[in-house]
Amino acid sequence: MRCNQCKFEDTKVIESREAGDAEAIRRRRECLNCSHRFTTYERIEKPQLVVIKNDGTRQLYSREKLLSGLYRACEKTPVTSMQIEQLATNVENKLYAIGEPEISSSAIGQAVMDELANTNEVAYVRFASVYRRFKDIASFEKELSEIRNKK
Repeated sequence: MRCNQCKFEDTKVIESREAGDAEAIRRRRECLNCSHRFTTYERIEKPQLVVIKNDGTRQLYSREKLLSGLYRACEKTPVTSMQIEQLATNVENKLYAIGEPEISSSAIGQAVMDELANTNEVAYVRFASVYRRFKDIASFEKELSEIRNKK
């Protein structure tokens, strides 16, 4: 592993531990040249998913894009960063369990909705308002009544 400070090619691992839900390994490293310490994460490489958008276009799946949407939905709620990371991991596991190389954006949206419904109602409604493209108050109220009925 190359040092991100001095670009020296030799580092030593100081500490290793599981990160998240045993989906990654976190390693603390130290450069043997400049003694700079930094953290790396090692994940199992999964096959690349292709997302089929509503307009028919295709693009590569991006965990960062999923996390961005989750962070926006969970903004100013008690949902922690660790919970958001776990939500993203749960959604990804569902997507890979389908076993298809291409997945529709609506399937991803539904998987996110399922996870958010069990985590935080406010975040769920925020995400739903974008995902379902509420056009008026009636559609928004309908979604709220469905949440109440599930309880």
